[in-house]
Amino acid sequence: MSHSDFDIVVIGGGINGCGIARDAVGRGYSVLLAEMQDLASGTSSASTKLIHGGLRYLEHYEFRLVRESLMEREVLWKMAPHIIWPLRFVLPHHGGLRPAWLLRLGLFLYDHIGGRKLLPKTRTLDLARDPAGKPLRRGYTRAFEYSDAWVQDARLVALNARDAADRGAEILTRTKVTRLERRDGGFRVELTDRETSRIREVTARLVVNAAGPWVDQVLRQSTGSNERHVRLVQGSHIVVRKLFDHDRCYIFQNKDNRIIFAIPYEGDYTLIGTTDRDFAGSPDKVQISTEETAYLCEAASEYFERGVTPDDVVWAYSGVRPLYDDGASKAQEATRDYVIKVDGTGQEGALVNIFGGKITTYRRLAESVLEPIEQALGARGAAWTAGATLPGGDFPVGGFEELVSRLKAQAPAVADATIRRLARNYGTRARDILGSAGNLGRIFAADLGENEVGYLMDQEWARDVDDVLWRRSKLGLTIGGEARAEIAAYMSTRMDARQQGDRLKDAMTRG
Repeated sequence: MSHSDFDIVVIGGGINGCGIARDAVGRGYSVLLAEMQDLASGTSSASTKLIHGGLRYLEHYEFRLVRESLMEREVLWKMAPHIIWPLRFVLPHHGGLRPAWLLRLGLFLYDHIGGRKLLPKTRTLDLARDPAGKPLRRGYTRAFEYSDAWVQDARLVALNARDAADRGAEILTRTKVTRLERRDGGFRVELTDRETSRIREVTARLVVNAAGPWVDQVLRQSTGSNERHVRLVQGSHIVVRKLFDHDRCYIFQNKDNRIIFAIPYEGDYTLIGTTDRDFAGSPDKVQISTEETAYLCEAASEYFERGVTPDDVVWAYSGVRPLYDDGASKAQEATRDYVIKVDGTGQEGALVNIFGGKITTYRRLAESVLEPIEQALGARGAAWTAGATLPGGDFPVGGFEELVSRLKAQAPAVADATIRRLARNYGTRARDILGSAGNLGRIFAADLGENEVGYLMDQEWARDVDDVLWRRSKLGLTIGGEARAEIAAYMSTRMDARQQGDRLKDAMTRG
């Protein structure tokens, strides 16, 4: 076999692609990851932002998926206790829908099949006495409360990419794979920088197709196959001003047998979602429809005393889930499990294709993908990610308040709320943002400063203002107008200076 620039090229910078790149480089493979837009710019930033077992999947008898997901909750929590933390979910009993005995049975299984050790178990609530009943309409008298967890989804992607890069992987954003062909027992991969149009060609012994909604397009590009493997399902969410003051979430049953969540969001808001409907069109043009908005408002209004209307929506987002096409009749019945298919062998260049999956099981998916990689390229290191923290997560799951205290001591002049936000986003690496001076640098708006924007550009591949305000954070909910333009101008100037420095280095190298 001829020399390869890389053992593995990963196509796709969502949670699956970044998780696979991290696992592979940590085992000793040389890895390049190419993402045609920003990290987590597609499905991975449009989730309901939960690390959960998937209570409703029990109704579809997906016991393996539920068990694996439940087992992963505490593993991921320990890996990233800054961006993942426990939540309690309140499930009101609706007299006309699933009977109470069935809910109790499902939650009994939920508590016991996943090896729960740290998360509290299920309990029954009297909504007439518990504060969780106060925002709800009269008539809901009993509920069940159980545990799952919250995740800052796009940050989880960025931290996997950061850790992969720290271990030696090359991470390229705004870079599209424009040609992929088998040659000399491997692949030739043409990479085009979408901002500069610069073309680079590399070779790889194996390619992982983790392109999410675009996975079938990559297959067509490399093999010419027009076979359809994924079912594109649109999921949309709305954000409204907060509907309740406590820190628990609600899971509501709907008359169409679906469920929605109502979750405390970014302090002052409530996140409501999600929908499930088949999607046709370009995945990068997905947006919430008026019908979906109405559906979510009506579903929430069935439970909340204070009704929700489309006029209450302050922000909405949509994503396309690339579910494996198992022939299910309804979008909500399509499996959320992942499927891995290998095209070719190690002798002719293996293309490993990823279909489906959910954010909770991304780490286990990556371990599964490493099995055909080892078969094709030979085994290197052992599985390792279960016990390794992500950047900033090197503190105990119960140590968040101590971390906040340490950061406050480093920056006594910074507001407590800002310290908490930095700790939640960056964990121990918030120290790098505060620096030796213990401040945020020039403030653009709210509590977003030059130090943080610079950190995101230097360490997390942020290239434009939306990367900062909507994916690396959700500060876009409060920052707009002139401040947004000021941030964009700062980032453009900083990026120009970096590119000029890169050009100078190239010229010196050639000279």
